[in-house]
Amino acid sequence: MKSAKVVGVLIPIFIASTIYYINNKKPATHLVEFTAPFVFGRFTVPQNNPLTQESVLLGRRLFYDPLLSSNNQVSCATCHKQPLAFTDGLKTSVGVSGKPLAFNSMSLVNLMWGPKHFFWNGRSPSLEDQAIQPIEHLDEMSRNIEDLLVDLNNDDTYRDLFKRAFGEVSAQGIAKALANFQRMLISSNSRYDQYIRGELTLSSIEEQGRKLFMAHPDTKVILRGGNCIDCHSQFLTGGFSTMFDGFSNNGLDDDQALQAGLFTLTNNEAHRGLFKAPTLRNIAVTAPYMHDGRFTTLEDVLAHYNGGIKRSKTLSPLIIEADNIPKTQKNHISLNLNDDEIIAIIAFLHTLTDKEFLTNPAFSNPFTEENNNG
Repeated sequence: MKSAKVVGVLIPIFIASTIYYINNKKPATHLVEFTAPFVFGRFTVPQNNPLTQESVLLGRRLFYDPLLSSNNQVSCATCHKQPLAFTDGLKTSVGVSGKPLAFNSMSLVNLMWGPKHFFWNGRSPSLEDQAIQPIEHLDEMSRNIEDLLVDLNNDDTYRDLFKRAFGEVSAQGIAKALANFQRMLISSNSRYDQYIRGELTLSSIEEQGRKLFMAHPDTKVILRGGNCIDCHSQFLTGGFSTMFDGFSNNGLDDDQALQAGLFTLTNNEAHRGLFKAPTLRNIAVTAPYMHDGRFTTLEDVLAHYNGGIKRSKTLSPLIIEADNIPKTQKNHISLNLNDDEIIAIIAFLHTLTDKEFLTNPAFSNPFTEENNNG
């Protein structure tokens, strides 16, 4: 049995998982070999769902198979397309019902790091749970799980893949396999990553944008900043992983129009209007933006933060206080970035595009490969 090659992360998790499988006489499996940037920090994998080659292979096939939907036309990949960093380019996604769903499709990138609650409103506590919810959702895929298990059992290929990965076809196996495939969607070779590794130098405008991205403005010391890093962590560019620190009210709506957000999970009024801060990796290809897809371009997004913030009871204080000139109007919230600074931040955001990730054949549709080969 192979061991995982991991840089700067928790190798003991994989060792413990391997022993678990041997002692319990589960199918002989092989751990995935991969590297992860040290700067991403520590990650954890459920001990009862080790990252095996067999589970990832199965998960990839399930991810692209419309068999998981009631009309055999919608797959996970319908709303999560690889060239779009596993988003779909729509304001809000559309499933089997044909009705627009409540939320914009989130990118499935670097999910082993960052907040441990999934979906925009954090309603799912694990990747396994997150993977199974859309299958049963009436408007998304609307598939009866018991019926799906019958169909999978009647398919020779799936029966063999499940046997190799988990011993038998099961709902738990579907969730585990999909979760593990998504865990492997690691983006770490953008120009920004290459810059971090010392392999290239950013252009002057990109470097200016990086510095603005990383800075919280402070007029007392004449520090100009875009205030981005307060919600989008430095290397992963997504929300912070501690409890609900990865969720924020970023001023999209006033109190009258404020949507539930994290309140859906916690029933805490202090969490109304808080949504998950998404990763900004590959952000240039994941338009439209925000949980409801209201902004078409990155220019629209920067215009919002620069002067379109709406005040509400749960608005992030980090947004309220962020200003590049001394406050002159108590109720007016603005970053007061100039045009050149906005252009620079957008230039930096483009360095987060990982072309290798967007075209990696390991993440692509296996049915296309099979058709091409046979």
